[in-house]
Amino acid sequence: MPLVMMTGFPSSGKSTRALELKRLFEERLARPENQHRKISVQIVSDETLGVDHSAYAKASDEKMARSSLMSTIERILSPDCIVIADTPNYIKGLRYQLYCIARELQSTHCVLYCALPVEEARRINNARGDQAYSPELFEDMVMRYEEPNSAARWDRPLFTVIQNDPNDKLPMDSIWDALVERRAPPPTFATAPKPVAETNYLFELDQKTLEIITALMDAQNSGVPMSHVVVPGTTEKVEMPGRTLSLSELRRQRIQFTKLNRQAPLQIDKIAELFVKYLNINL
Repeated sequence: MPLVMMTGFPSSGKSTRALELKRLFEERLARPENQHRKISVQIVSDETLGVDHSAYAKASDEKMARSSLMSTIERILSPDCIVIADTPNYIKGLRYQLYCIARELQSTHCVLYCALPVEEARRINNARGDQAYSPELFEDMVMRYEEPNSAARWDRPLFTVIQNDPNDKLPMDSIWDALVERRAPPPTFATAPKPVAETNYLFELDQKTLEIITALMDAQNSGVPMSHVVVPGTTEKVEMPGRTLSLSELRRQRIQFTKLNRQAPLQIDKIAELFVKYLNINL
């Protein structure tokens, strides 16, 4: 069953929309024409995972929070359960990883973007008292936020709700069609997949991931302590986990990444960037 990824600035109303979406799903599932569908709806949030806001202030804690989210979703996502991921999901690398989980489980997915001007999100956050993000963390997460892009397959179908417009309602019919009825919105010219020469793509996928693994091993073998490693093909840096990485571990990660992306080709110029983001989540 479907996975819904909530995304937006901190304090942009994601949890309110997640609860509304859960209610609308349950109301629709209760209709006579849908009573044959034995489906539950579950929200996975930082609160249900026991993750404090402060986890997003430290890379190692945030990585643990992401791992908890992914393992939970992988465990409960099934034909009998709609899962709403009500967590920040503000890094596109995490949304990509959740997309990969959904695809492996043969589930539909979508992204629900709660769009709100940063000034309004800041005002709401400052009024939340003990539930607020600290001002420093709020600004840091806003700075790092990567807005969803419907041209990226992990961010589509993309549904956007303008949070400060009281007339902008959840597009429930479109969400239901895309996720439950599996009638995805037709691609626009911008989002239609471009044909890729298979032999060239597979060569590039193999070569670019190998170059990154080689660069990591070379950096590690230099003996110079590093928190980040610059690798070829992207401006993204690999975050070192504070322990020695074995070649066999890196090979396993490379094999898994290439396995996930053989059948549904990435844009060639994005392979290195996405592999680095994949490593940063999984190492």
